[in-house]
Amino acid sequence: MTTTGTAGGSARPQDSRRQLITEHVLARGTSTVSELSEMTGVSVMTVHRDLDELARRGVLRRFRGGVSALPSTVFESNLDYRLGVNVGEKAAIAVAAAELVEPGMSVMLDDSTTALALARLLAGHAPLTVVSNARRVIDVCAGRDDIRLIALGGEYSQTHDSFLGVPCVEAVEALSVDLVVVSTSAMDAQMTYHQEQDVVLVKRAMLASGTRKALLMDRTKLARTALHRLAPVADFDHLVVDASVGAELVAELRERTDVRVAAAT
Repeated sequence: MTTTGTAGGSARPQDSRRQLITEHVLARGTSTVSELSEMTGVSVMTVHRDLDELARRGVLRRFRGGVSALPSTVFESNLDYRLGVNVGEKAAIAVAAAELVEPGMSVMLDDSTTALALARLLAGHAPLTVVSNARRVIDVCAGRDDIRLIALGGEYSQTHDSFLGVPCVEAVEALSVDLVVVSTSAMDAQMTYHQEQDVVLVKRAMLASGTRKALLMDRTKLARTALHRLAPVADFDHLVVDASVGAELVAELRERTDVRVAAAT
């Protein structure tokens, strides 16, 4: 085993190593520091630093000698986790969703990682007006002469790296856009869901502000439910899914909305 006292000397880049630790703990529920040190090939001291950072972000929970996964609803909301999950599928969905965007449009993007993947493609469809509450979407679009950027304020959430709360809802309600693009944590053939009330309120306001509404969902979010109902599938004008979604479910969803299947990755 390689031993080092610094993350810079680890066998993996820091972010990749922390993602690996996160997935390992999620799969097993708990893990010890020594086990994680052996798995990642770095020192116990480095693992402690990684776990301190992951606990600070709200991804994992520390206990004496080890670490445990937070409840799945909390864990799945965390941006650091979502950024590393189904990256290829989300990129393919973003490419398919970009076909809905035309130059001159106003587009509102939520704080989902799939919407972030779409944001990175918008330069090819400019000029555009882009509206978002997601800090990373704002970063992608800021400083571009061909994109008019409107940042939605509110209370900053470190878990989501976005702005939420009543001020954000009020900012959304003051606008009317051509296209709203959102994702959410769960859906079945009839309804979409999310586990957090504050997030639901912002997404509902966004959907009400759009002339057209597009829902971006990878396979892991389908045939699931969560605590709060967001909106019926039939309320969306478009649904974009990845190629691994079953044909039977796609056919059922097409009875309610326009479904576009992204190219296989």
